Amino acid sequence: MIKDLVLKNRSYRRFHEDYIIDSQILLDFVALARITPSAANRQPLKYILSNTSDKNIKIFETLAWAGYLTDWSGPEPGERPSAYIVVLGDTEIDREYLDVNAGIAMQSILLGAVEKELGGCIFAAINREQLAEDLNISGRYKILNVVALGKPKEKIIIDDIVGDDIKYWRDKDSNHHVPKRRVEELILP
Repeated sequence: MIKDLVLKNRSYRRFHEDYIIDSQILLDFVALARITPSAANRQPLKYILSNTSDKNIKIFETLAWAGYLTDWSGPEPGERPSAYIVVLGDTEIDREYLDVNAGIAMQSILLGAVEKELGGCIFAAINREQLAEDLNISGRYKILNVVALGKPKEKIIIDDIVGDDIKYWRDKDSNHHVPKRRVEELILP
């Protein structure tokens, strides 16, 4: 059921780093993204795939991890993602709907990951200048997001929001809690 996939599709930030994600699996995820809807069917997205330690560390070092967890700078060695997909917008094809296209594509990628008992996290907090330099990305391409992927090593619990506090947090057992608004709060009269 789609609801089960969506419930398992959380923003995981700790992984079993030694779990290898094969290049073919990354290609399968991009194949899912390829067949998703695209604004005006322009299909401006391009991807850089990474599942090697050298390339992974370059990407990892450009990401800002879990802004609400101020006492945590990101996963330790051994808990880092084992693969990444860098999502780029080809500005010679489209500039107007890149974020919309990226959102649709990344959700498809993450649902594909969940189906394979993997998980991921979408990053927008990226040192784009450094990443472009490290991966030799042409100025033609706008770095939109990075999707970190791996075998999840943490439990994520969905809670109802108490008051107005939307900040995620970790409990004493390192379970990651994510407050969500109730459905009744989302529907306007």
